[in-house]
Amino acid sequence: MANYSIKDLENFTGIKAHTIRIWEKRYKIVTPKRTCTNIRYYDDDDLKKLLNVSILNRHGVKISNIANYSEESMTEKILNYSQSKNDIETQIEGLVLAMIDLDEQNFEKIFNNSVINLGFEQAILKLMYPFFEKIGILWQIGTINPAQEHFISNLLRQKLIAATDGIVNKTNSKSKTLVLFLPEGEHHELGLIFLNYIIRKFQHKVYYLGESVPIEGLIEISKAKKVDFFVTSIVTSLTNNEINKYLNTLAEQFPEQTIYLTGLRLKTIDFEFPANIILIGSIGEFKSELEKASLS
Repeated sequence: MANYSIKDLENFTGIKAHTIRIWEKRYKIVTPKRTCTNIRYYDDDDLKKLLNVSILNRHGVKISNIANYSEESMTEKILNYSQSKNDIETQIEGLVLAMIDLDEQNFEKIFNNSVINLGFEQAILKLMYPFFEKIGILWQIGTINPAQEHFISNLLRQKLIAATDGIVNKTNSKSKTLVLFLPEGEHHELGLIFLNYIIRKFQHKVYYLGESVPIEGLIEISKAKKVDFFVTSIVTSLTNNEINKYLNTLAEQFPEQTIYLTGLRLKTIDFEFPANIILIGSIGEFKSELEKASLS
């Protein structure tokens, strides 16, 4: 069971800290615990309660009424809201609850409902990407138990791999060859797996190398196979100097190939990329690049 500060609760639920304190005093919505040094903290049950309260309150239910709901009636109402195809925020909060409880059944309900309403690709872009962006920040600062993050990541990983396996890949004379990999020490693979799915839909040939691949391994692949493009992602907290050095090494080793680069870490980079490296800010941009490749 994790311990949360009131700021953690605000980040998870969107409810301001001062509002949480007011609800504590006036409605006893949650009751903070205290450490032996008298520091206030909250547990998983408090977080789950506040997530449920935030969903109901956002849908217009007064906090004075919510305070009188039983756990069963609250759950029933939230289930109805989470099945709305337009209420992405509620679905994200539902995924947070599934992560905290290690609840695979709840994850399946939310994810499958989103796929039915939006289609697989849009469910990933509109639901899962924002969800992982939210928990990714909290995971980096140590709020989330790594086991919880791994649990939910692996459930999505299974979905992505199954969807990719379902694509009938019919390469042709215009198909390009792409090598997908993560740099050494990089293990956040979900984004790369999704790119693999997108590329195969465009009927290109993919060599998927996965996580933590040394540059020497890429060199060997390029000697054995004709490679048109490399695709990689950087998520972890390398320094700007380390990233700059790595990208320059990549560009020098593969001057004839275009290297597509993505990842949350790149939002903070302020230096120029080598000419053969293209930063991809969104799936839409990447699909446009694949369309260009298909026509060339």
